[in-house]
Amino acid sequence: MNDSSWQPEPVPAGPAYDAQVGPHTRPMPIVPDAAGRDFDDREARDRGAAPRGGPLFRDETPPQEPMPSPPPPSSQAPQNDSPPPKKRAGRDLRAAIGVGVGLGAVIFASLFIVKAVFVGVIAVAVVVGLWELTSRLQEQKGIKAPLVPLAVGGAAMVIAGYVRGAEGAWVAMALTALAVLVWRMTEPPEDYLKDVTAGVFAAFYVPFLATFVAMLLTADDGPQRVVTFLVLTVVSDTGAYAVGWRFGKHKLAPRISPGKTREGLFGAMAFAMAAGALCMEFLIDGGAWWQGLLLGLAVAVSATLGDLGESMIKRDLGIKDMGTLLPGHGGIMDRLDSLLPTAPVVWLLLAAFVGTG
Repeated sequence: MNDSSWQPEPVPAGPAYDAQVGPHTRPMPIVPDAAGRDFDDREARDRGAAPRGGPLFRDETPPQEPMPSPPPPSSQAPQNDSPPPKKRAGRDLRAAIGVGVGLGAVIFASLFIVKAVFVGVIAVAVVVGLWELTSRLQEQKGIKAPLVPLAVGGAAMVIAGYVRGAEGAWVAMALTALAVLVWRMTEPPEDYLKDVTAGVFAAFYVPFLATFVAMLLTADDGPQRVVTFLVLTVVSDTGAYAVGWRFGKHKLAPRISPGKTREGLFGAMAFAMAAGALCMEFLIDGGAWWQGLLLGLAVAVSATLGDLGESMIKRDLGIKDMGTLLPGHGGIMDRLDSLLPTAPVVWLLLAAFVGTG
């Protein structure tokens, strides 16, 4: 019989069952001890010794041998012979240069071969930029700015600016805003104001400002004006980075963009003014070097403000880049941040200095 399941039957009280052993005494069971030997409990009781048998009830747990303790963990972690991966600082420089050269080739080829092709390049950049902006707004803030009317209206805005000038751009902007209001009515009214406000903002921020680049192209020396606009913006950014990296100590806007410094802003101004003087003297018909100084100064300020504005948007959204379409650069919007607000500044100053023809 299994010792762990054995139970004694109850013994009735009475004189025949007292502690004295007699003829009427019920024989005690034989219980195997822990070592497996049979042990007579009667003899143990007669001797006054405690029985050594196994458990008498089901809920009693038989003694168990102690489990062998696991070996102590090694005081030292296993050594990894392979060297740790090297940390990469910043963006992929090779990819950034390659993408930049490719974009420059597309821009310059379309500028000096067929102007209409360059207008198409602007329209494509606008549509992709709108897609990035509206996607991030929905992902990070739950704002559903309607992309379809924005994309169609944005492309139409660029074409209208090229064909009809500023008047056409304003009309297309108004119609795009109206389309955003109507398109959003097809969905539930919750968050309507938030969504249409973001949509009108996106229409102004991306396609309307980009329309001024197409308007620069309408002049007789349009390609040269667009090149001047691009060169001044790139030189301003380069000067800000070079001077700020070497001499920057005083933060320009630490809560918005901790990497920008006042010294970098002065470097942007100096580089852009020098480039502006050269561009106005040698590229723009009827331009003068002193006009280039003013133009370069204005471009440095507008490009810096545009960069800060985009940084403000990305900080509010909690993201680093607007997209990943351009390796080493981020998204299209990450390249348009300083170009978009600079386009109307360049168009206005060139119109004031040498006219729009």
